[in-house]
Amino acid sequence: MKRVQIGNRRVGPEFPVFVVAEIGINHNGDLDLAKRLVDAAATAGCDAVKFQKRTIDIVYTTEELARPRESPFGSFNDDLKRGLELGYDDYVEIDRFCRARGIIWFASCWDQYTVDFIEAFDPPCYKIASACLADDNLLRRHREKGRPVLLSTGMSSVEQINHAVDVVGDEALMLLHCTSAYPSRVEELNLKVIPWLAERYDVPVGYSGHEVGLATTLAAVALGACLVERHLTLDRATWGSDQAASMEPQGLARLVKDIRAIELAMGDGVKRIYDSELPVRDKLRRSVLQT
Repeated sequence: MKRVQIGNRRVGPEFPVFVVAEIGINHNGDLDLAKRLVDAAATAGCDAVKFQKRTIDIVYTTEELARPRESPFGSFNDDLKRGLELGYDDYVEIDRFCRARGIIWFASCWDQYTVDFIEAFDPPCYKIASACLADDNLLRRHREKGRPVLLSTGMSSVEQINHAVDVVGDEALMLLHCTSAYPSRVEELNLKVIPWLAERYDVPVGYSGHEVGLATTLAAVALGACLVERHLTLDRATWGSDQAASMEPQGLARLVKDIRAIELAMGDGVKRIYDSELPVRDKLRRSVLQT
């Protein structure tokens, strides 16, 4: 199986799980809030934060932008979509702030021009969202950059995943198992797909979770997820489409702590007697002689 290098971290089955806090658009277009989310992720022990970036006039049609939609930014969808975007100067500050906090940052780019925009910041990798898996031109633009790619596979058939892998290439690829519902229902998480993806494509496989709670994400780690991504918010009651399916800082910190505990508990698979068991064995073990 290939291994993926993200910044100063290697990602693969024998390495610590790479934990990503998905900020996405939960910053609501507010740079100060974005920095507070970065700070919360770093404090929780995450390895990276991820943002979402779009070129509005490319990703959305004129008709879609003209649709009435009430939000804190105005009465139309155009107001909302533009209000949620951070600009170049904002990302300059995010880049500086993440470096100061010692945490990796990258983004999922929803169009080719955004890939070029983020490329200016020398990102350690790119994320391709499930919604973009079938956009061949976008996949090719990512491949042109020669950086590691995390490809999310929500709402995609095996045939679509096969095609996307062929287009984007598997030289430095990670696949992320995902169910694209917000929040996802537990009975639709289908976590056994994680080892299946790893066997089929022979690349590291991670888990991008949108469910409520910790248990199922921890189960994904036990099943072999090399990377875990969960949405982060400071308050799940905050206005925004992704907030309710996000984790608050204390929950994220608990998730990171439990992931590290699982890594220790998994061991190496070699059956042995531990020194800590010897006093118990000497005290309690009984032998029955068969005659």
